[in-house]
Amino acid sequence: MYSVKEAFYTLQGEGAQSGRASVFCRFTGCNLWSGREVDRARAQCTFCDTDFIGTDGQNGGRFADAEALATHLAALWQSTSNSAGARRYVVFTGGEPLLQLDPPLLEAMHARDFEIAVETNGTLPVPSDVDWICVSPKGDNALIQTRGDELKLVHPQPGVDPQRFSGLDFTHFFLQPIDPAPGRIATDRAPMASVVDYCLRHPQWRLSLQTHKIAGID
Repeated sequence: MYSVKEAFYTLQGEGAQSGRASVFCRFTGCNLWSGREVDRARAQCTFCDTDFIGTDGQNGGRFADAEALATHLAALWQSTSNSAGARRYVVFTGGEPLLQLDPPLLEAMHARDFEIAVETNGTLPVPSDVDWICVSPKGDNALIQTRGDELKLVHPQPGVDPQRFSGLDFTHFFLQPIDPAPGRIATDRAPMASVVDYCLRHPQWRLSLQTHKIAGID
């Protein structure tokens, strides 16, 4: 049984794959926060801006097995192009997707000719069949997944120095300005200034923006 908050076809908005047509599958649940505001202050991740509770989002639901979910996700892909550069692409995210993403689902998506990406907090190991690994560390939680395609660090996080991650085995290193606390207006430019300054002084790191929000894309 898989529990999905929402699933939709859009453009990837962040990191090295920004602008790429993608099916997003957001699983319910996370191992660092319940998703409930009453628990935020004492959570292991306190700045999440994502709703991952329940299955009531767009194209969300509960799916009995991998074939059922893979069929559901494949139906969301809208491209009719068969060119080599138009391979199907699915992004599993959350919450924490690795609480549910498993070999049967990976096999079912590959059988439907999807390249598979995962966006994870890195506290759980990524299955070997995932094609693109994006790790986004949260706070001082220990990383289990220390290699992948991109490491995307929300910055600044209290007590978290990006240099802690600079020697890990990733191809791309991104800093992304932290969003304002939920319910507040984004008027504080300090996070952006901090990220820009850090990237200028440490060129290993590149600026990542949430381009989907800038463009008004869901």
